[in-house]
Amino acid sequence: YRAFPKSTCTSVNNVLCHGIPNTRKLRSGDIISIDVSIYYKGVFGDCCSSTSIGEVDITGHRLIAASKRATLSAIEACGPGVRFNSIGNTIGKVAEEERFSISKEFIGHGIGSYFHGLPDVYHYPNSANRHVMRPGMVFTIEPILMEGSDSMVILSDGWTAVSTDCKRSAQFEHTILITRDGTEILSPHR
Repeated sequence: YRAFPKSTCTSVNNVLCHGIPNTRKLRSGDIISIDVSIYYKGVFGDCCSSTSIGEVDITGHRLIAASKRATLSAIEACGPGVRFNSIGNTIGKVAEEERFSISKEFIGHGIGSYFHGLPDVYHYPNSANRHVMRPGMVFTIEPILMEGSDSMVILSDGWTAVSTDCKRSAQFEHTILITRDGTEILSPHR
């Protein structure tokens, strides 16, 4: 996709997303987010999961759990007739309860025969995205929760996003379908 040099993203510790896999060995205490996108029979799919390596401190475990809970809670808030800003508002409540920040630089997106498209899915509290979900819509929900500030920069490779305070982040992502009576997760994983 757009000349990304690898087939998956591996984002370790203070790398928010789009980490390019390299020869760095994972160490006990690391948090890694693995983001995989596929293209199968003319349709794209996208998912991400974070996990701990070896012995991770309690804050690291809380960060991973909060990121997963924020994603799943946002999915539960979705359905036909629901406004898209309910996603960010739901994620915001979880982040505030757990005292983590939310990256505002990266959003979820419509997906299907195209990889990135409408609707834009904001992962932070907002009143801007008041469009309504309709059956048949497919999009991603992929908040990045951060241990410190929500400030980030893109490295010189043009892809790798890192926190400016060098604190850790965690991300979970699902591709979901809005059905007539709720949602279906199209990217089931742990």
